[in-house]
Amino acid sequence: MKTREILALSPVMPVIALDRLADAVPLARALVRGGIRLLEVTLRTPVALDCVRAIKAEVPEAVVGVGTIVTPADLEESIEAGAAFGVSPGASAALLRAAAASPLPFVPGVMTPSDVINAIDAGFHTMKLFPAAQAGGLEMLKALGGPFPHARFCPTGGVTLQSAPALLALKNVVCVGGSWLTPSALIANGDWAAIETLARDAAALR
Repeated sequence: MKTREILALSPVMPVIALDRLADAVPLARALVRGGIRLLEVTLRTPVALDCVRAIKAEVPEAVVGVGTIVTPADLEESIEAGAAFGVSPGASAALLRAAAASPLPFVPGVMTPSDVINAIDAGFHTMKLFPAAQAGGLEMLKALGGPFPHARFCPTGGVTLQSAPALLALKNVVCVGGSWLTPSALIANGDWAAIETLARDAAALR
């Protein structure tokens, strides 16, 4: 699938940080049961790539990608782990070149109009606005729609269940990213039922 088609699979893409490999599969199953198939496992913990491998192998309904890609090496390791897509919080020229040359659907992080221009110049028209709240959120996305009518965004960072509907209503927003679906306390306690409920609430946004 193309990048926009992947992001359109769920209105909310959970931003996931896992400290224990054992939590990966039950978490993914809870999210999928709740109607959220699009998963971003971030490279913020040592077990992240092993978690991606486990989810890919055991939860085929999930479309699992890797987030917090910041270097070409991160990109290569994500591809080797079987990621369905990649996401970055920002993008250097080297990372954009590597991503453009790779087969992996990639969502570069942007925060300013100059970032958007650089991403478009590298061939990317679907981007992650990060950190969305600090970048101006709803009003920033409205403003970017003027000079960049063909660009589409996944705003992430400070997005909540309450703020998501207004963002999703914008024509240049494909989905939103949110960490509220996978709170660390619920994961630590193995409260998969609660996470499934959060996923159902998120899936109902569209």
